[in-house]
This record gives sequence, C-alpha cells and structure tokens, in this order.
Amino acid sequence: IYTERIIMGIYISGKITGTTDYMERFSNKQKELELKGYEVINPALINSFLPKSTTWKEYMSLCYPMIDMCDAIYFLDGWEDSAGAKIEFDYACRKNKGICFKDI
Repeated sequence: IYTERIIMGIYISGKITGTTDYMERFSNKQKELELKGYEVINPALINSFLPKSTTWKEYMSLCYPMIDMCDAIYFLDGWEDSAGAKIEFDYACRKNKGICFKDI
C-alpha cells in the first residue's frame, strides 16, 4: 500500500572537520527542526557511531543516500568553509532538493 509522505525530511549540513562544537550545533538545529515537525537526519550524530578508522572519503560516500532520503537540506552558518558541505550543496542542487539557510 502506498502512503503519501506528509512529514518533510531535512538533512543538516555544516562544517565538522576542524571544529570542536559541531555536535552541539548539529544537535541544537536537529531539536529546533523536530519541534517544527520535521524528520531530521543529523550526519554528525550518525558519524559518531562509525568506526574511528572511517576516512573522510568514506564518510562523504554515506552522505549521498542520506540526502536522497530527505526533501531538503539545511545549511548551518559557516557551511561555506566546509569542503564536505560544498559537495553536499552541489549534490542537493543536482537532485532538486529544497535548500535552506536560515529559519524555516
């Protein structure tokens, strides 16, 4: 049975590498978006469950299917300074995902 998806899924993107507060920033945005009724994929949280030996390239390869699962992607402030977030931006644009930069 096919049921139409009602809740919008959002993937959070932002700078992780070289920062120490990324878990807090991603978590705060996740909570904010969930309170508004969105389903959220928080890649920072998912990354915390991966083996320590996971490379950046391996991690990035996991981002694509997570973005595919969502309707939109939310970019945290400072995303422009992240090579990974820029790749995610390009990918989301190619996949016609909604792009959000500020409050939604």
